[in-house]
Amino acid sequence: MPELQCIVVTPEKTLLDEQVDFVALPLYDGELGVLPGHAPMIGRLGAGELRMRIGNDVVRYYVEGGFVEVLDNVVSLVTTHAVSADELEVDEVEEELKSALAQKADSEELLEKRTREVTAARAKLRTALRAHR
Repeated sequence: MPELQCIVVTPEKTLLDEQVDFVALPLYDGELGVLPGHAPMIGRLGAGELRMRIGNDVVRYYVEGGFVEVLDNVVSLVTTHAVSADELEVDEVEEELKSALAQKADSEELLEKRTREVTAARAKLRTALRAHR
């Protein structure tokens, strides 16, 4: 079976460049699964879990925002933030969520900011919890 190349690029560095069997990634409006031979596409990333199957192992990352391109068995993610799920500490992420929920939202701008931060913190918490099962 042909493999996929998965590349994750952040503003700081190329975080990942691996041969994988399957990729599941968060789009802003749902999750996308990619197998070898997937049709070419470009999508907008949301906040959530990037899962890659490599043989019998599953590798997890948390990604937040950016774009994905699928072309010729290469999945390229350009994201504003990515971190290995193993590096996420559940207690710290729970504090991030509490902090986001406690923010004042007395204007449209502040409400949008709080909503984005709460959504991202919840997605990060789900990723952390799955990684530490």
